[in-house]
Amino acid sequence: MYRAAFFPGSAAPAPHHKNDRINYERLEYLGDAVLDAIVADFLFKEFPGQDEGFMTKLRARIVKRKNLDALAEKLEIPRMISHVRPGGNRAKHLYGNMLEALMGAIYLDMGYAAARRFFLRKIVRKHINLPQLVEKESDHKSRMIEWAQKNHLEVVFESREEQRSDAGIPSFISSVLVNGAQQGTGRGASKKEAEQLAAKIALVTVDSGVH
Repeated sequence: MYRAAFFPGSAAPAPHHKNDRINYERLEYLGDAVLDAIVADFLFKEFPGQDEGFMTKLRARIVKRKNLDALAEKLEIPRMISHVRPGGNRAKHLYGNMLEALMGAIYLDMGYAAARRFFLRKIVRKHINLPQLVEKESDHKSRMIEWAQKNHLEVVFESREEQRSDAGIPSFISSVLVNGAQQGTGRGASKKEAEQLAAKIALVTVDSGVH
């Protein structure tokens, strides 16, 4: 079973089913679902005061393909794939896919509790900087820029200082433009605050499919 997790296209006998075979693609499919469940369970217990939107986005950051590739390399999974030549052609996200296949194999062999322990001990505690991910999640401006780059769009923040109050406290207003179209505005006591609020609104707009 574990051999199949590290060799795409290979197959191993399924436990208790002599005539069935376990292959890499099936293990990857199962591991993807197991990993989603483990991360959702972990975040639900780790952040009792956060809503489902926060947890959904944080989970997406943890299980996204690029991150799984990096985690697989930290676990030295590439060393277990002897038939893939260094620098040679390989399937995109092969290492992350194999990490998912490994999670599927652990689940089939030892159950959900063992798969969860492996994820928490070998991955979360050693290789995931959760505070950094949370900080990045709350940085709406960075997320807006990241979204625009991913979708090959131009994003511009236009900010200006409004008239000061009677107490002399400045106020700022910021707008987010995506390919020249305004997607959100925000006001704040500082330029940074105004931009973050504008980006937060813009993210909701683009998530709704309005460009």
